Amino acid sequence: MRIEILGSGHRDIVFGARFYDQQQSGLGRYFADYVYSELESLVVYAGIHVQYMGYYKMVLKRFPYSVYYRIEEDCVKVWRILDNRRDPNWVDSQL
Repeated sequence: MRIEILGSGHRDIVFGARFYDQQQSGLGRYFADYVYSELESLVVYAGIHVQYMGYYKMVLKRFPYSVYYRIEEDCVKVWRILDNRRDPNWVDSQL
């Protein structure tokens, strides 16, 4: 199984990293590294997460974010990585 992070997913990581760098220098890099390492776990664990609006939703443990992905043939396509603190209506509109 391979993992493909779509442009929207990469943008979400960049926005999250910028936010955390504003909180503390270097925290943004830690956030990005953590997210990428969690995405690698989808090679093994893709498909075990709860489904929401047609996407699998993997909730991250160290940061209040969720990864929304779909499985197409032998590929995990990561669509969005969204902040769980946002208004649920906003999250729904992003999916």
